[in-house]
Amino acid sequence: MKRDLLSFADLTRVQAERLFDVALRLKADLRAGRAHQELSQKTLAVLFHKPSLRTRLSFEVAMTQLGGSSLFITDKEIGIGSREPSQDVARVLSGYVDGIMIRTFDHQLVVDLARHASIPVINGLTDWLHPCQILADLLTMRECSIDFDKAVVAFIGDGNNVANSWIEAATLYGLTVRIACPEGYDPDPTLMERVRSKGPGKVEIHRTAASAAAGADVLYTDVWASMGQEAEREKRLPIFRSFVIDAALLAKAKPTAIVLHCLPAHRGEEITDEVIEGPRSMVFPQAENRLHAQKAVLWELLGEGSGVATPGRKKTAARKKAPVGKKKTVKKAAKAKRSARTPAGKRGGGARRR
Repeated sequence: MKRDLLSFADLTRVQAERLFDVALRLKADLRAGRAHQELSQKTLAVLFHKPSLRTRLSFEVAMTQLGGSSLFITDKEIGIGSREPSQDVARVLSGYVDGIMIRTFDHQLVVDLARHASIPVINGLTDWLHPCQILADLLTMRECSIDFDKAVVAFIGDGNNVANSWIEAATLYGLTVRIACPEGYDPDPTLMERVRSKGPGKVEIHRTAASAAAGADVLYTDVWASMGQEAEREKRLPIFRSFVIDAALLAKAKPTAIVLHCLPAHRGEEITDEVIEGPRSMVFPQAENRLHAQKAVLWELLGEGSGVATPGRKKTAARKKAPVGKKKTVKKAAKAKRSARTPAGKRGGGARRR
């Protein structure tokens, strides 16, 4: 049965933990020079309606490092919804490749592709959610020994797709997610209600960066105007001016707090150079972890159904191999046994063509 990753709703806590375990093993293997070929002969179609640095490179490099390949496709080639309906594209791609990763605007398009595709579909980003980014962020927190069930994550800025996915993460873990944003720029209220009704985490809306940052384990930010909102940039700048991570705000967090940013960064706006280049910044290890987290996703969705074992663990042999010196004897005995069972006049009809 095929699996998709469109949001955190597609993951159980156990599955998420397995992704982190696999990602860390694959990362260690890469550092040690241990190669992987488990996705050999597998191909991932990467569809882009938005420009990308980290999403494109991390998925393409991930496929290469797992022995597979990728095909980069823009909307100019396909024209989903204009040149061809999404259900037709989904079915055609299902006959050519082994998985689809799409980075687009409308989340419904990703849902439609997944509904009609017989292969896994991965949400590389939509205007509503960015689950792959948060998986890499959580992996970074895990490497920093931050307890997901006790951590306070202060997201400073616009209640955008990244903020929404942080809220979704609180449906799996006991995180306290504080969103500090100006009034009118809140994250999706339906997602906040989902956490409040089901937990186990908590979501808080703050109107000042200082109150959100107080005692936090993680300070997180993103650009104030995302792709597709460029026309609003000049309007947003004065509204968000106080929602910046600088040295003064960092001082309000825990002494052990780390700083994360999903990039690209507008230095001097939502984050200062002093902080992004400072000793508590994990921004660039976080960016690298996009590769390792997405390798784990690909391993699970494209490889697991084909019998790919967890990295670092050997698959149990289905049959016991004969000792080296006894191979010929075993083969001869098997041949004699077959001859004894097969009537003489029917041996030719059952012979295998070479």
